[in-house]
Amino acid sequence: MDFTPSPEVATLRERLLDFIEAEVYPRERELMAALDEEVAPGVPYPANLVAVREKAKGEGLWNLFMPDQRYGPGLKNWEYGLLCEEMGRSPMVAPMAFNCAAPDTGNMEILAEHGTAEQVERWLEPLLEGRIRSCFSMTEPEVSGSDPTLLQARGRLDGDEWVIDGHKWFTTGAVGAELAIAMVVTDPEAPPHARASMICVPTDAPGFELVRPISVMGHDGGPGHCEIRYTECRVPAANLLGERGAGFAIAQHRLGPGRIHHCMRAIGTAERALEMMCRRANERVAFGGPLADKQFVQEAIATSRMEIDQARLLTLYAAWKMDTEGKRAARQAISAIKVVAANMVMDVLDRAIQVHGSLGMTDDTPLAALWRFSRMLRLADGPDEVHKMVLARRELNRWAKRAEAEASGEPLDPRHPARMV
Repeated sequence: MDFTPSPEVATLRERLLDFIEAEVYPRERELMAALDEEVAPGVPYPANLVAVREKAKGEGLWNLFMPDQRYGPGLKNWEYGLLCEEMGRSPMVAPMAFNCAAPDTGNMEILAEHGTAEQVERWLEPLLEGRIRSCFSMTEPEVSGSDPTLLQARGRLDGDEWVIDGHKWFTTGAVGAELAIAMVVTDPEAPPHARASMICVPTDAPGFELVRPISVMGHDGGPGHCEIRYTECRVPAANLLGERGAGFAIAQHRLGPGRIHHCMRAIGTAERALEMMCRRANERVAFGGPLADKQFVQEAIATSRMEIDQARLLTLYAAWKMDTEGKRAARQAISAIKVVAANMVMDVLDRAIQVHGSLGMTDDTPLAALWRFSRMLRLADGPDEVHKMVLARRELNRWAKRAEAEASGEPLDPRHPARMV
């Protein structure tokens, strides 16, 4: 493994950072406020963010996440991860500036991989161009979101239409979105992981109701995390995305790269917090000297530096494994980074807030907003506890199989087990 970026990626990273410093940081609060105030049905982005996006598009800093060379630069997952980290320094704004924000990124990936020619033309192309936004409608309030086999929303064929009934929430980005990709049960009698399908639902379809953007830690503005009701919602049968019953598999295709993106952005957020912590420690004087001379502050900075670098290396390893061996082979590493990065960023942000004192609790610095935004990462795309459970089960199963082989006298292949999986 060599994570030295190619000249192309190194140049992209420099250009990306220059753009963020020139166009995002100086207007970050203004852009965040505009997202809250202007995004509405039919308005996917506020006017000032559209202007920033047009500049980014004009400079070729656009759709960098797309591994398919037909639609993007065709970077490997670990290469895009280096760029994604820099976008994570302003996670509420920068990903949108480059058309690299979730849930659009995951939706574009599965439309590119599983969409029909008609679906590509109708939704993927305008998403890639940045003219519309989309949302992903899977989680339901009545059942555990971490177990998609419990989904209750139903889709039934009625002639040449799907009729969808269900109650969803945490449909991220629904305000101002033109498309919802809904995961619903279409084959109730099938095995648990073959019951659900994904269906493309225009948000102006009859029976699609955006009930409310849910208030999350006191915030319910912008694209939102929304409650949705589907009531006899009818869409053409041709709106099925991929094969019938393949919803769970497509979700996994979507979530693997998405988890890499989340983790790398979290690392970028932590890097910005550490930088702010160091600047504050060097500048702030208390009890006869700068905070930088205090042992407790030094410990916070040293621990943060180590934890960030550990998380980055583990995340890049997971991305490299996905690139070289596929998403399934990388699933253990992906579960690991999902827990490690999500907890690391909260710890680093907490230390940075502490070093800033009461200032860190205010919105006069980005730290409080970054903390509020980042807390969701311990739940989004699977809670910590589920990823730990999956990690433990796979480890136990691996060693149970090895013990069985040893007991039977079968030759061990490999003779000595891998240390990283």
